[in-house]
Amino acid sequence: MGRIHLFELEDQKWFPAFLRNYGTDFLQFLSNKAKIYKPVVSLIEERLNRSGTNQIVDLGSGGGGGLIWLNSELKKNNPYLKILLTDYFPNISAFKYTKKQSNNFEFIERPVDAKNVPKELTGFRTMFLSFHHFKPADAKQILQNAVDSGAPIGIFEAQERSIPSLIAMFFSPLTVLFTTPFIRPFKIGRIIFTYLIPIIPLFVWWDGMVSSLRTYSVKEMNTLIESLEHTENFNWETGKIKSGPSVILYLIGIKKNKE
Repeated sequence: MGRIHLFELEDQKWFPAFLRNYGTDFLQFLSNKAKIYKPVVSLIEERLNRSGTNQIVDLGSGGGGGLIWLNSELKKNNPYLKILLTDYFPNISAFKYTKKQSNNFEFIERPVDAKNVPKELTGFRTMFLSFHHFKPADAKQILQNAVDSGAPIGIFEAQERSIPSLIAMFFSPLTVLFTTPFIRPFKIGRIIFTYLIPIIPLFVWWDGMVSSLRTYSVKEMNTLIESLEHTENFNWETGKIKSGPSVILYLIGIKKNKE
């Protein structure tokens, strides 16, 4: 099945910000409760150590992704860890909620473009469940910007372009209906637009299906790496790891040490 870059509602500038935030809040809640990034904890720990940094600069943070649980795991071996949340459409209320969960979270209120990260934001760049939002030319630019900046980068996608993944996304509205009362911070609008006017379940269903169709395969990620300038200056690793009933696709790049 070839990659299909259909539109996601979340990416549209005209899409109401509060609905986008409700969607990213749902993804944040599900990621943390399901601990979907558990299989990549060791990968991230090793790359933090090898890159000599204790700061993660998370790009396309949405509602914080699975970072609350992931942070609790990473801090066990790295008590001085700092995580900076950023997004092109920052979900400030979710960022504030995430920061309340642990004092090592910080966030940027202004939009941050993953294709052109400000030089002052230094650390191990991560993207959780967001790389598929970008067309190949833009995805390449994200990686090239990391190479040009000498910044380590880790990309993690919790779905793939496959029939099982599409089936799981097809039934995602049921998950929205079951989990909405437990999502924090509590907002009456989330209840209204889930149960009375069910825009959120439909929004999550559409974007979830499209996300699977947009996800880069390991082969396609390797092709992006091969197309970069000065790619030989980085050590790259791509792969796929089982995570419960789903999988994590990953791409990690770390600048080579000078001999």
